[in-house]
Amino acid sequence: MEIDLLDPKSYDGGQPHDQFAWLREHAPVHRHAETDGGPGYWAITRYEDIRAISRNHGVFSNEPSIMIADVPGAAGAAEGGLAPSPEDKMLLMCDPPYQTQLRRIVSGAFTPKAARALKPRVERLATEIVDAVIERGECDFVADVAGELPSYVIAELLGLPLEDGRKLYQLTETIHSATEAVGQEAQIAAGVEMFGYAARVAAEKRANPGDDLATRLLHAEVDGHRLSDMQFNLFFMLLVDAGGDTTRNLVAGGMLALLEHPDELARLRADVDGVLPTAREELLRFTSPVVYMRRTAREDTELAGQAIREGDKVVLYYGSANRDAAAFDAPDRLDVTRAPNHHVAFGATGAHFCLGAQLARVEIDAMLREVLIRMPDLELAGTPEWLPSNFISGPRAMPVRFTPGRRSGAD
Repeated sequence: MEIDLLDPKSYDGGQPHDQFAWLREHAPVHRHAETDGGPGYWAITRYEDIRAISRNHGVFSNEPSIMIADVPGAAGAAEGGLAPSPEDKMLLMCDPPYQTQLRRIVSGAFTPKAARALKPRVERLATEIVDAVIERGECDFVADVAGELPSYVIAELLGLPLEDGRKLYQLTETIHSATEAVGQEAQIAAGVEMFGYAARVAAEKRANPGDDLATRLLHAEVDGHRLSDMQFNLFFMLLVDAGGDTTRNLVAGGMLALLEHPDELARLRADVDGVLPTAREELLRFTSPVVYMRRTAREDTELAGQAIREGDKVVLYYGSANRDAAAFDAPDRLDVTRAPNHHVAFGATGAHFCLGAQLARVEIDAMLREVLIRMPDLELAGTPEWLPSNFISGPRAMPVRFTPGRRSGAD
């Protein structure tokens, strides 16, 4: 079996489950080479190993990065003004107790109670999104449907115009694509544009504060100090980025999985409200929109018989864990009524569990319900094009057709 978990071609059409299956059986802690001259890393593919590492941030750290490469495009990033100082850490790339203080700044907006309070607004947005395409009878499901709702929701939370949320989403697609697919210059330019937008938002919110997350970030203190401009930019980028990735790719990739499994789609359509909660969790498991997160060993340790040295990169492959037969019965089968379903699509247990998981679930339910009920004969109208990324898994374009319908409330 040829193993290459870095080549974006391995993720064309979904995650490389044949490679993952071989690794789980033969080399669950596998030494994988890096293609950019890096030292290599340990690829972790079993469910229980990933859960154990996730619970132990004292040994397995998010610092210096959750990406496999330490500083992708470091020289260009520095020239573009993107390289943060060691003190300017993104939430995802630090550990408790500092990480806990950063999470606390925005955590109130992502509690189950807050997510429930947003549900009516999210559902109205989902209706408007389908209204915008329902009369056409065809659309790009990714750009016109799946990508819209999370972009709009995070824009509202940050106090931004909704249309700006769409533009920021397009920047995140470039940032997440494999460098060889879009080019390092394009990725750096997207990052510079994102930071430039964040700086303009900061200036506007300082002049005209609002009841939004951007204003909250500007007035927050960590260890008695306001966030630096770079810290604000990094936090802003994270919220835009993480606020859309899982939802967008789950709705698109999940709908594709349902179309490819018509019997399961029929089971869901027969009782949308009754089955959707378990179907949503099963689609999260089955598609696993976030491919991996990296940890770095703080000390020498051992995992599945392999000696892990201090400083080694340890990469958790969530899509593999979610197909582990030791954790799930018939793991390669899509079952919209699967329960229980303790998947790790939002990360495993521990300090780094996804902050926005509850809001993502509200968004996923709203968008899928609207599509399932109002587009009952939706089908593929062409071959989906996948995001060329080894970090985020999902279609980049997905042409669909359906019987044209009426806008909500139309006469």
